[in-house]
Amino acid sequence: MDDNNSYKNRRSQIRELAAQVMGLARDGILINMRFLDVALSRLKTECREDTGAQLYDGAELYYDPVLLLRRYKLMPNYAAHLYLHTLLHCIFYHAFRTEKLHRQYWNMATDIAVEAVILDMDLPVGRMPSDSALRNRLELLDKQAGALTAERIYRHFCIEEPSEKASEEWYKLCHYDEHIYWDRKEELELPQAQWRKISERIKADLKSFSKDKNSGAGMEQNLKEATRERCDYTDFLRRFMVRGEAVQVNDDEFDYIYYTYGLDTYGNMPLIEPLEYKDSNKIRDFVIAIDTSASCRGRVVQSFLQKTYNIMQAQENFFTKINVHIIQCDSEIRQDIKITERKEFDAFMESGRLTGFGSTDFRPVFEYVDELCRAKEFEDLKGLIYFTDGYGIYPEQMPDYDVAFLFLNDDENAPKVPPWAIRIVLDEEDLEENADAEVSGRTL
Repeated sequence: MDDNNSYKNRRSQIRELAAQVMGLARDGILINMRFLDVALSRLKTECREDTGAQLYDGAELYYDPVLLLRRYKLMPNYAAHLYLHTLLHCIFYHAFRTEKLHRQYWNMATDIAVEAVILDMDLPVGRMPSDSALRNRLELLDKQAGALTAERIYRHFCIEEPSEKASEEWYKLCHYDEHIYWDRKEELELPQAQWRKISERIKADLKSFSKDKNSGAGMEQNLKEATRERCDYTDFLRRFMVRGEAVQVNDDEFDYIYYTYGLDTYGNMPLIEPLEYKDSNKIRDFVIAIDTSASCRGRVVQSFLQKTYNIMQAQENFFTKINVHIIQCDSEIRQDIKITERKEFDAFMESGRLTGFGSTDFRPVFEYVDELCRAKEFEDLKGLIYFTDGYGIYPEQMPDYDVAFLFLNDDENAPKVPPWAIRIVLDEEDLEENADAEVSGRTL
C-alpha cells in the first residue's frame, strides 16, 4: 500500500512540475511577444501521461509530462520552444488545411515553416542547440522554394521530392509535436474560425509591435499567406453563366396530381403533359485565354484546363451544345480552338499543344474577341477568363463582357489588373484538385 501511495505521489509531483514548466514557458513567450497574448490564452494545454509524444489537435497541446521534463532537463528552452512551435501551427491554420494534400510533405513543410519563424524571431527563450545547423539548411531551402511559408515549401517538395535522408534530417531539426489529429475536419471547424479572428488581430498588432522589436519578417510572411482570402473556383465560374433553356422536365412547375388522375381515369391520357423546357443557369458562350509566355507552361496549364473542364461538364452547368473558345496568346494570337460539344473538348485535351512562349501582350486577345462579337460568333458572351502570370500589357478600355485574370499563387510583385477586371488567385494544390488523374497522358 505504501509503495502504491508513493507511486501516486510521484506521478502527481511529475504532473505538477510539468505544469509549472509549461506555465513558465508561456510567460516567457508573453514577455517577449506581447502581441501573442490572445493566442496564448486561446491555446490550451493538457497533461496526458504515457503518450510518449507531444500532440496538437488543432485546439489543444497535449504533453507527456515525463517526456517534457526529460527534454527540459537536457534543453532548458525546450518547453518554450514546443509551446511556440504549436502556437504558430494554430496561428497559421496548419491543422485546418490538410485535405487533398500529401500529408507527409505537408506535415514536414509546416514544421519547417514554424521553425524558420522561431529562428527568425531569435527569442532567448526559443533558442535551441540545433539552430546553427537549421539556419544553414533553411538558407538553401529559401532559395529553392522562394519563401519559407508552409505553402511554398510544400509546393517545392511536391516538385522536388526530398530524399529519405533529407526527410529524416528535417524531422530531427524541426519536429516537436505530432499531427495525428489534423484529419478531423468537422471537429476543427469551430477552432479554425476562432483562430482566423486571432490571426487577423495579430497581423494588425504586428505592425505597431515591430516598430520597437524585431518580430521577424517570416512571421509577417506566413501570416499574410495564412490570412489570404482563397477563391473557390467552382463558385467563381458560376458567375460567368448565362440564362438558357435546357431540354429537361421542369419538376418545379409540374403537378403530378392532375397527371396521375388522367392516367387513372382515361388510361394512357394524362390531363397535363410535363413541360419540356426549363430556364437554368448554364455555361454556353465563354472564352478561355491562355497566356503561353515562358512562365505559364506545362502541367499548370493542363491542370487549369482540366479543372475548368471538370466544372463545366457537370450536369447542372453544361449545355448539350456550347460555344467555348480556347485562345492561346503571348504577344499575338497563336491559336483559337472552338469547342461546341464535350467530345471536342476531350479531343483538344488529348492532342492539343501549347504554342507561342514569347512576351506577353493581353490586348490582342481582347481585340480578337471583340471581332468575334461583331461577327455574331457569340449569342450571349458572358465572360472571359485569362490564365496568366500577370506580366504583360493590359488594354485600357473596358470590354462589354466580364473579365477575370486568374493567377496561380500570389505574386505581390505582379502588375495590378485594370479596375474593371476581376483578379483571382488560386493555389496550385487547389487548381490540381480532381485534375491529376485526367491530366496524366495529356500532350499539352
